[in-house]
Amino acid sequence: MNINKQEILENICYTELVYGRINKKLNINLSKKQIKVYLFNILKETDKTFFTKIGKNFYVENTENNIRITINSNTFRVITVDKIEKK
Repeated sequence: MNINKQEILENICYTELVYGRINKKLNINLSKKQIKVYLFNILKETDKTFFTKIGKNFYVENTENNIRITINSNTFRVITVDKIEKK
């Protein structure tokens, strides 16, 4: 399946609850705007080969920042962000 990275960048959105979830899971304390900028930049710098689609979600792994971003493939809404272990 061909993943359109540009479409994800143009349409990414957030729910009110996800901001708190991201801060908690990454053990950070960023504002909504800071989270948006942070994730947008990570998505932009991550090579397309690290974008995968499984079921209804996109998974974007960025080993440089040790995170995996989960995005709904229909709504482009960020579901969660998880820390990943260095390989």
